[in-house]
Amino acid sequence: MAKYVGFAGTYTRQTSKGIYRFILDTEEKTLHTVEIAARVGSPTYLAWSEDKRYLYSVAQDEELGGVAAYEVNPGSGELRYINRKLDDGAPPCHLHAQENLLLTGNYHKGAVELFQFNEQGGVQTASAKVEHEGSGPHERQEKPHVHYTAHTPDGKYVIAADLGIDELVTYRVRNGQLEKVTSLEVKPGSGPRHVAFHPDGKTAYLLTELSSEVIVLDYHNESGAFTPKQTIKAIPEDFMETNDASAIYVSSDGKFLYTGNRGHNSITLFNIDEKTKELTLVEHTPTGGEWPRDFTLDPSEKFIVASNQHSGNLVLFSRDQKTGKLTKLDSEVNVPEVVCVTFLSE
Repeated sequence: MAKYVGFAGTYTRQTSKGIYRFILDTEEKTLHTVEIAARVGSPTYLAWSEDKRYLYSVAQDEELGGVAAYEVNPGSGELRYINRKLDDGAPPCHLHAQENLLLTGNYHKGAVELFQFNEQGGVQTASAKVEHEGSGPHERQEKPHVHYTAHTPDGKYVIAADLGIDELVTYRVRNGQLEKVTSLEVKPGSGPRHVAFHPDGKTAYLLTELSSEVIVLDYHNESGAFTPKQTIKAIPEDFMETNDASAIYVSSDGKFLYTGNRGHNSITLFNIDEKTKELTLVEHTPTGGEWPRDFTLDPSEKFIVASNQHSGNLVLFSRDQKTGKLTKLDSEVNVPEVVCVTFLSE
């Protein structure tokens, strides 16, 4: 396929209107045709249903926060609004859909919520909610801050990374409820943010926002527990300014891992050891903008699109599939207050 439809989630605090749609042309190596796909308040994170028929977004309406559901036209990428579920207070910051469940992580409430879908792909009222407790030594760890929720690759458990209490918590879904199974405590002040699994399903990579590190974890599917075996810095040792690590992705061949750096304004490339799955730092590539909140590999994995929140631009990079290295291309588009980016095709 030469052209892929992409979507960008944003904040709508200034000039953004909601979810934006754009085109990646892999033959021309360009990004183009940015347009509003859906008008919604601060859709800062987007999640696909497994069959890509539905797109779910964070949603905000004044003092209410929650999630919204859209049906996707597979050809044009047009979005048809289905419904939304809002509650008092701040919206979630992360979404993950799998089978008949939508998981959300709420940074401000320190909570994990579980939603089920109706027959039209819409979201029903939350069936379960768990609020974390605790704090950490960093000034941003005054209370729990859930930043990521997802199923484990085997579908047995739900995990939640909590920046505020330095924990990766494992839950089991039973009778529509979340039951805590176990938790991993990491170094105080680290600030767990996002997790990416290796294609082997046995290794996880936990990115810490506050310490800008990647923790390599063995995943034990019989117990839902995680065991750390390596910690490696995601920014140069001599970088002394503030950096908030952002996104983390593993290439589908399991050979490379990428992380985003807000402050250093770069994407970090690591090689993944074929046997141990541990990491070796390769290089840092500037993202061509300020505050790269997210980035993603395109469906062909020959390109990466970086989303720079503060400069409001998507920047295109080519990706060498043999070395994993990135090369900035002469193509970028403006998307105001951009946060996350994702593609319709697989």
